Amino acid sequence: MTESSRVSRRTLLLGAGGAALVGVAGVGVGYALGHDDDDKTDKSAGATEAAEAGPPKFRSRPDLRTLPDVTITTAANGTVGGFICLTPASGAGLWGPLLVDEKGSPVWFRKVPDPATVAIDFKVQQYRDQPVLTWWEGTIGGTGGQGVGQGEFVIADRSYREITRVRAAGSEQADQHDFVITPRDTALFWVYDPVPWDLSALGGPKDGVLHDGVIQEIDIATGKKLFEWRAREHVTLDESYAPLPQGESAHLPYDYFHANSVGLAADGHIIISSRHTWTTYKIDKSSGQVIWRLGGKKSDFTIDEKAKFAWQHDFRQRRDGTYSVFDNGAGVTKVHDYSRGLVMKLDEAARRATFVAEFVHPDKLSAPTQGSFRELADGGAFIGWGQLPYFTEHNADGTVRLAGHLPLDNQSYRAYKADWTGQPLDQPALGLHVDGGNVIVSASWNGTTEVSKWRARSGAQPGALQGAIEGDRSGFETTLTVQGTPEYVVAEALDATGKVLGASSAIPVRV
Repeated sequence: MTESSRVSRRTLLLGAGGAALVGVAGVGVGYALGHDDDDKTDKSAGATEAAEAGPPKFRSRPDLRTLPDVTITTAANGTVGGFICLTPASGAGLWGPLLVDEKGSPVWFRKVPDPATVAIDFKVQQYRDQPVLTWWEGTIGGTGGQGVGQGEFVIADRSYREITRVRAAGSEQADQHDFVITPRDTALFWVYDPVPWDLSALGGPKDGVLHDGVIQEIDIATGKKLFEWRAREHVTLDESYAPLPQGESAHLPYDYFHANSVGLAADGHIIISSRHTWTTYKIDKSSGQVIWRLGGKKSDFTIDEKAKFAWQHDFRQRRDGTYSVFDNGAGVTKVHDYSRGLVMKLDEAARRATFVAEFVHPDKLSAPTQGSFRELADGGAFIGWGQLPYFTEHNADGTVRLAGHLPLDNQSYRAYKADWTGQPLDQPALGLHVDGGNVIVSASWNGTTEVSKWRARSGAQPGALQGAIEGDRSGFETTLTVQGTPEYVVAEALDATGKVLGASSAIPVRV
């Protein structure tokens, strides 16, 4: 793998009815569409399919018709600010990383490539001392394991350009469960490796297959593998709570470990979570030896009853030295009545784990799969409820200060909240239609985080647009009304000081 900074090639496609479709490869497509005064739908290249199904959700971006709505059920009150990172997944087929604001309005979305490609684990990280967006793209379940991914990781800059893609070393493909950029600009992630294995001692086939959980550390710039750790060399099959595949599935890989998080402890050693052993592990970064096990059948710690977890995800060390985990409490079996964000204090010398706090959804949700639990800057927490399409932001005392959800037929493997400043390189998108003798202007700009107002200028010629109206930004798409039917309209995005951040193409108004 070689690192590249891919400066996108600008293309201009002219469609039927005078509509212009303006895009930047790798950044996202921006639309500039003509009017529609007959059936109130955009009749232009790129909008024909949308027209057949009725008005699009966003007139400036008809391609986002099936983008799922995010509903806020508890309005933000005393939150830390920032944007919410989601990876909606449903049968609609519009899969990709989605950034929304605290009102649930889309800020940026990028559809991942077809066919059958999904996005997972979308978040903000640091690479080369700069904020970046990262996510996983690939397919899931191709090897017969439960939730096993085959794909690669994307790193994108503030302008949503791909900096590079991180791939597993050798012929293997990266699993989706986690991707951590370390302070030395390396990447930690998992690979699921199916290996021949005699499972007869467990009642399985002698010529069975085992899914081995493999950690790889890759130098992002060069693709060189710096470290590798294999679960089967350190964790025996008798630690697992997962049942063997049975019947016609008996020769599918036995996913005894099911790794789902990897990260660094404060001392530089590696900490991981294994869902199917109900155990989190600390691994010596130099030797690969297991320093300790927390939870499961062979725990090195005595654990408070209220601190015991099962089928867990997202094991991390917090700033004050405590540890957190998303305790699903449910999976193949249901162990707890509800899922929770769990905080524990570990006395590594005395091998004692004590309960500190739990963060619970007001509806006491139970998430059988997936989920995330992260500390926020003020001591609060943000939780993604995994298989269930909910997310919550909590105060340090556990009370909820923001709550919302994707449509109920969706899910998002994790959900995060983070600061982000987006500066897209493409043009704002513009949709026009005539209603009641006036021009209705619909303006948006996928990825911008700095637009405060929109201005619509109109006139007889593109170079002589005199009329101007302004309005506050109102979600992903803002609507303005231009009186009468001028010949041309352009939309300008303004920041809080009135500075023009970007402008659409000048589009003719066709009556």
